[in-house]
Amino acid sequence: MALAHSKLTAQGQISVPATVRRQLGVGPGAVLEWQAEGGRIVVRRAGRYSSEDIHRALFPTAPRKRTLRELKEGPRRYARARHARG
Repeated sequence: MALAHSKLTAQGQISVPATVRRQLGVGPGAVLEWQAEGGRIVVRRAGRYSSEDIHRALFPTAPRKRTLRELKEGPRRYARARHARG
């Protein structure tokens, strides 16, 4: 059974029914994401991921902990290499 119905305008626009807006937690200016999944179109609220979620997805393994000495040595090594004469 359908949750709600919308009518498509001549300009290709639709209104999102109030019941759907409440369930998605969206209001004016919200961005909806449309995705094809196995013969169906799924509409969801976009931007539900934090920058931390994205970072974990891109870098699944945590970098090793560095000592303070190693952290200070990095910029020194870079400066020496950048300004080396020769």
